[in-house]
Amino acid sequence: MATIPLTKRGAESLKQELHRLKTVERPWVINAIAEARAQGDLSENAEYEAAKDKQGFIEGRILEVESKLAMAQIIDPSTLDAGGRVVFGSTVDLEEEETGEAVTYQIVGEDEADLKVLRISIGSPIARALIGKEAGDVAEVRAPGGIKRYEIINVRYI
Repeated sequence: MATIPLTKRGAESLKQELHRLKTVERPWVINAIAEARAQGDLSENAEYEAAKDKQGFIEGRILEVESKLAMAQIIDPSTLDAGGRVVFGSTVDLEEEETGEAVTYQIVGEDEADLKVLRISIGSPIARALIGKEAGDVAEVRAPGGIKRYEIINVRYI
Protein backbone atom coordinates (compact mmCIF):
# COMPACT_ATOMS: atom_id res chain seq x y z
CA MET A 1 0.00 0.00 0.00
CA ALA A 2 1.51 3.31 -1.09
CA THR A 3 1.66 6.16 1.37
CA ILE A 4 0.35 9.64 0.72
CA PRO A 5 2.61 12.44 1.96
CA LEU A 6 0.80 15.11 3.94
CA THR A 7 2.05 17.98 6.03
CA LYS A 8 0.83 18.14 9.61
CA ARG A 9 -1.47 21.05 8.60
CA GLY A 10 -2.87 19.04 5.67
CA ALA A 11 -3.65 16.05 7.87
CA GLU A 12 -5.44 18.30 10.38
CA SER A 13 -7.46 19.84 7.55
CA LEU A 14 -8.57 16.39 6.34
CA LYS A 15 -9.48 15.36 9.91
CA GLN A 16 -11.60 18.51 10.29
CA GLU A 17 -13.33 17.82 6.97
CA LEU A 18 -14.05 14.22 8.02
CA HIS A 19 -15.48 15.39 11.34
CA ARG A 20 -17.71 17.94 9.57
CA LEU A 21 -18.91 15.35 7.06
CA LYS A 22 -19.80 12.87 9.79
CA THR A 23 -21.31 15.24 12.34
CA VAL A 24 -22.94 17.93 10.19
CA GLU A 25 -23.38 16.88 6.56
CA ARG A 26 -24.39 13.23 7.10
CA PRO A 27 -27.10 13.97 9.73
CA TRP A 28 -28.41 16.85 7.61
CA VAL A 29 -28.82 14.69 4.50
CA ILE A 30 -30.43 11.85 6.48
CA ASN A 31 -32.96 14.36 7.78
CA ALA A 32 -33.54 15.74 4.27
CA ILE A 33 -34.21 12.22 2.95
CA ALA A 34 -36.66 11.54 5.79
CA GLU A 35 -38.51 14.80 5.10
CA ALA A 36 -38.69 14.09 1.36
CA ARG A 37 -39.85 10.52 2.02
CA ALA A 38 -42.65 11.87 4.22
CA GLN A 39 -44.02 13.82 1.25
CA GLY A 40 -45.32 10.64 -0.33
CA ASP A 41 -44.68 9.31 -3.86
CA LEU A 42 -40.90 8.92 -4.23
CA SER A 43 -40.96 8.24 -7.98
CA GLU A 44 -41.58 11.91 -8.81
CA ASN A 45 -40.00 13.54 -5.78
CA ALA A 46 -37.13 15.81 -6.86
CA GLU A 47 -36.15 16.66 -3.26
CA TYR A 48 -35.77 12.95 -2.48
CA GLU A 49 -33.60 12.34 -5.55
CA ALA A 50 -31.44 15.39 -4.78
CA ALA A 51 -31.00 14.31 -1.15
CA LYS A 52 -30.08 10.75 -2.21
CA ASP A 53 -27.51 12.14 -4.68
CA LYS A 54 -26.06 14.37 -1.95
CA GLN A 55 -25.92 11.38 0.42
CA GLY A 56 -23.98 9.39 -2.16
CA PHE A 57 -21.50 12.23 -2.57
CA ILE A 58 -21.05 12.65 1.21
CA GLU A 59 -20.57 8.91 1.82
CA GLY A 60 -18.09 8.72 -1.06
CA ARG A 61 -16.10 11.66 0.27
CA ILE A 62 -16.07 10.16 3.79
CA LEU A 63 -14.58 6.94 2.39
CA GLU A 64 -12.04 8.89 0.33
CA VAL A 65 -10.88 11.03 3.27
CA GLU A 66 -10.71 8.03 5.62
CA SER A 67 -8.63 6.17 3.04
CA LYS A 68 -6.24 9.11 2.58
CA LEU A 69 -5.77 9.49 6.32
CA ALA A 70 -5.15 5.75 6.69
CA MET A 71 -2.43 5.86 4.02
CA ALA A 72 -0.98 9.21 5.12
CA GLN A 73 2.65 9.72 5.95
CA ILE A 74 2.41 12.87 8.06
CA ILE A 75 5.45 15.11 7.84
CA ASP A 76 6.04 18.07 10.12
CA PRO A 77 8.21 20.49 8.11
CA SER A 78 9.54 22.14 11.28
CA THR A 79 11.25 18.87 12.31
CA LEU A 80 12.95 18.28 8.96
CA ASP A 81 16.73 18.34 8.67
CA ALA A 82 17.49 17.98 4.98
CA GLY A 83 20.75 19.89 5.04
CA GLY A 84 19.40 22.85 3.12
CA ARG A 85 17.99 20.73 0.28
CA VAL A 86 14.47 21.16 -1.08
CA VAL A 87 12.27 18.30 0.15
CA PHE A 88 8.57 17.68 0.74
CA GLY A 89 7.24 20.25 3.18
CA SER A 90 10.02 22.79 2.68
CA THR A 91 9.33 26.44 1.93
CA VAL A 92 11.42 27.75 -0.96
CA ASP A 93 12.20 31.37 -1.83
CA LEU A 94 12.79 31.71 -5.57
CA GLU A 95 13.72 34.39 -8.05
CA GLU A 96 12.72 34.08 -11.69
CA GLU A 97 15.95 34.75 -13.61
CA GLU A 98 14.44 36.56 -16.59
CA THR A 99 12.15 38.98 -14.73
CA GLY A 100 13.73 39.06 -11.27
CA GLU A 101 10.32 38.35 -9.77
CA ALA A 102 10.52 36.81 -6.29
CA VAL A 103 8.09 34.13 -5.16
CA THR A 104 7.87 31.76 -2.20
CA TYR A 105 6.27 28.29 -2.38
CA GLN A 106 5.74 25.51 0.10
CA ILE A 107 5.86 22.00 -1.37
CA VAL A 108 2.89 20.01 -0.08
CA GLY A 109 0.73 16.99 -0.87
CA GLU A 110 -1.74 16.92 -3.72
CA ASP A 111 -4.76 17.52 -1.45
CA GLU A 112 -3.14 20.53 0.20
CA ALA A 113 -2.00 22.34 -2.94
CA ASP A 114 -3.50 25.81 -3.28
CA LEU A 115 -1.71 28.32 -5.50
CA LYS A 116 -3.65 31.20 -3.90
CA VAL A 117 -1.74 30.60 -0.65
CA LEU A 118 1.47 29.61 -2.49
CA ARG A 119 1.33 25.88 -1.71
CA ILE A 120 2.29 23.71 -4.68
CA SER A 121 1.82 19.99 -5.12
CA ILE A 122 4.83 17.69 -4.89
CA GLY A 123 3.77 16.40 -8.32
CA SER A 124 3.76 19.82 -10.02
CA PRO A 125 6.45 20.56 -12.62
CA ILE A 126 8.02 23.31 -10.51
CA ALA A 127 8.17 21.16 -7.36
CA ARG A 128 9.70 18.26 -9.31
CA ALA A 129 12.34 20.64 -10.67
CA LEU A 130 13.14 21.95 -7.18
CA ILE A 131 13.37 18.67 -5.22
CA GLY A 132 16.92 17.89 -4.18
CA LYS A 133 18.33 21.31 -5.01
CA GLU A 134 19.63 23.85 -2.49
CA ALA A 135 20.13 27.61 -2.17
CA GLY A 136 22.16 28.98 -5.07
CA ASP A 137 21.06 26.26 -7.50
CA VAL A 138 18.99 27.02 -10.59
CA ALA A 139 15.90 24.97 -11.45
CA GLU A 140 14.57 24.79 -15.00
CA VAL A 141 10.82 24.37 -15.28
CA ARG A 142 8.98 23.54 -18.49
CA ALA A 143 6.00 25.89 -18.56
CA PRO A 144 3.36 26.40 -21.27
CA GLY A 145 5.17 29.59 -22.28
CA GLY A 146 8.56 27.87 -22.52
CA ILE A 147 11.32 27.02 -20.09
CA LYS A 148 11.55 29.22 -16.99
CA ARG A 149 14.63 29.32 -14.81
CA TYR A 150 14.38 29.95 -11.08
CA GLU A 151 17.28 30.59 -8.75
CA ILE A 152 16.75 29.15 -5.28
CA ILE A 153 17.39 31.96 -2.81
CA ASN A 154 16.56 30.18 0.44
CA VAL A 155 15.15 26.86 1.70
CA ARG A 156 13.30 26.84 5.02
CA TYR A 157 11.62 24.12 7.07
CA ILE A 158 8.75 25.86 8.83
